[in-house]
Amino acid sequence: MERKEDILILAVESSCDETAAAVVRNGREMLSNVISSQIALHTIYGGVVPEIASRKHIEKINQVIEEALVKAGVELEDITAIAVTYGPGLVGALLVGVSAAKSISFATGKPLIGVHHIEGHISANFIENKELEPPFVCLVVSGGHTHLVVVRDYGVYEILGCTRDDAAGEAFDKVARAIGLGYPGGPKIDKLSKEGNPQAISFPRAKVDGAAYDFSFSGLKSAVLNYLNSCEMKGIEINKADVAASFQKAVIDVLVEHALLAVQEYGFQKFAIAGGVASNSSLRAAFEAECAKKNIAFYYPSPILCTDNAAMIGTAGYYEYIKGVRSGYDLNAVPNLRLGER
Repeated sequence: MERKEDILILAVESSCDETAAAVVRNGREMLSNVISSQIALHTIYGGVVPEIASRKHIEKINQVIEEALVKAGVELEDITAIAVTYGPGLVGALLVGVSAAKSISFATGKPLIGVHHIEGHISANFIENKELEPPFVCLVVSGGHTHLVVVRDYGVYEILGCTRDDAAGEAFDKVARAIGLGYPGGPKIDKLSKEGNPQAISFPRAKVDGAAYDFSFSGLKSAVLNYLNSCEMKGIEINKADVAASFQKAVIDVLVEHALLAVQEYGFQKFAIAGGVASNSSLRAAFEAECAKKNIAFYYPSPILCTDNAAMIGTAGYYEYIKGVRSGYDLNAVPNLRLGER
């Protein structure tokens, strides 16, 4: 498709506890990507407190947007369209970003595009992997989501499987809390696991009857808690590194098995991961090894683009924009928005 001039998307993301804004040029070039994290605020509570997150978004949103424009070296009038996450996520947090984006769109007359948060995570792969084009299979693993998706085309998805209970990242956080590592659990378990033996403890690998691509992590989480309680009752010393490594291995084994089964059964030669848990070093290493054995091209974003950010929303917004998708000023936060819905 011939392009007469650059398309600049100003993107806003506020679905959970990161206030983020970015400017993306022509879908794949990140001119700026500003993230204000709230991790320190929520750590003392052991997880994200929605009311605190929303208030912090209100404090930071304008600063983050202004900084994104300055770092990109552009003015608001240079922007082609405004993209914003409108779901899924925490409703109060989402509303801050949606309200800011609508205000900018109304004040400037620039088009508004509502973007699905998971579509953003998938699209993060396009920023660093310029050669990646649909179709491919993508595994989205984060604190709130575990989805196995066929990316048929830009913005066209087929959900093959998802978690029936806890998301993978949620299980990481809960197990980390149980062994005294604190929040956020994923990076801390990843680090501690390197000191442990992944074969030390036999934890279950759950399968869902009649749904080969679905996931279930609540049983695994319960098995870890039962193991910890049993050790405590018997006075057995707990090796936290072994628990972390064995738990992580159980999660990774299931993610790798289900994802690569889908890649092979659907006949694809391309596979990508996305979402916060996609930055886990052991998960990446496991996929790299298995994809190499099966001659499957493996794609992943760098860690900063795995966690919540606005550049990924700008990329997803760009592909919606060139398809002619526009949102009205009645755009609202949809906390339980399903992938593929508008």
